[in-house]
Amino acid sequence: MKKLGTITLWLVMLTIALVAFAAAPAGALAATGAAALPMPFIGLMIVNRSTISAIFVNLKTTFNNAFDGAPSTWQKIAMLVPSSSKSNDYAWLSMFPKMRKWVGEKVVKSFSAFKYTITNDDWEATVEVDRNDIEDDNLGIYAPQAQMAGWSAKQLPDEIVIALVNGAFTALCYDGQFFCDTDHPVGNESTGVASVSNKGVVVLSCATLALAQASYGAARTAMKKFKNDDGQPLNITPNVLLCGPALEDTALTLKNNERLEDGKQNPYRGTFEVVVDSRITSDTAWFLLDTTKPIKPFIYQERKAPNFVEVTDPQSEDVFKRKKFLFGAEARAAGGYGFWQLCWGSTGLGA
Repeated sequence: MKKLGTITLWLVMLTIALVAFAAAPAGALAATGAAALPMPFIGLMIVNRSTISAIFVNLKTTFNNAFDGAPSTWQKIAMLVPSSSKSNDYAWLSMFPKMRKWVGEKVVKSFSAFKYTITNDDWEATVEVDRNDIEDDNLGIYAPQAQMAGWSAKQLPDEIVIALVNGAFTALCYDGQFFCDTDHPVGNESTGVASVSNKGVVVLSCATLALAQASYGAARTAMKKFKNDDGQPLNITPNVLLCGPALEDTALTLKNNERLEDGKQNPYRGTFEVVVDSRITSDTAWFLLDTTKPIKPFIYQERKAPNFVEVTDPQSEDVFKRKKFLFGAEARAAGGYGFWQLCWGSTGLGA
């Protein structure tokens, strides 16, 4: 009995010591030099509004840094059109205004029967943050996801514009024809209506002078001959050659080399900029563009720019039912075609 009483006393004393240790301030424990004990809640991060706010401020900073640093090339071939509603009407594309000598009354160009509307789409990229990862201070896994969300948000305009490039031979533009087509109607009652082509099938080549002239040279000449409905030259200035990675070497040779592969002088050296995008799905298609005008060949329409969003309320349904906080990016935007006269596209299939 005496031995049992001694054991009981020691257990009571140990319990009192442990309770005092757990209740003591961290600084006091450190001052004593006491070793850490395996208490049940030591190392468990407290999940409250202050903690969550700090975590998501860091994630937003990571997102924004990745967004700012991500590459983007869509501005080289497309124009930004701000949108203030669900959709934008582009009937005005049927008018290609050009100054004329004012004799008598002004000639007013009116909208044609063409209708072209671009409707904004919703876009998102969302990441879940498990509450357990916050409690366990296991947050390092979310920094790369925040970086990728920011990178993807910056790439959205590129994705939209290059999707237009991929659909250039099969998607309609403002005149009801495919953007790159063989029979765009040009003219009016006084000049007569003719079919004009901005589409070819020729293979882009730098092998010989003849082949270079038949591909890049022919496209360049065709664009320079484009006229408006009144029969006046549009002064098209091709300055960008757009293609996928498979044609990059050929395009750069045409742009940079003094001589072509057959040894002949390269007359096209320095006449254009090469823009290569790996999202172009065709290995043979190539496009010659005029991006020197206020209107560009492609349209990026933006209702709401990509921005960081979050769900951090501990009482939200996602947190309550699934213990998941959320962050990511949202945007509202769409793409469309500008003046087809500013683009000449070849399938590169040779037939």
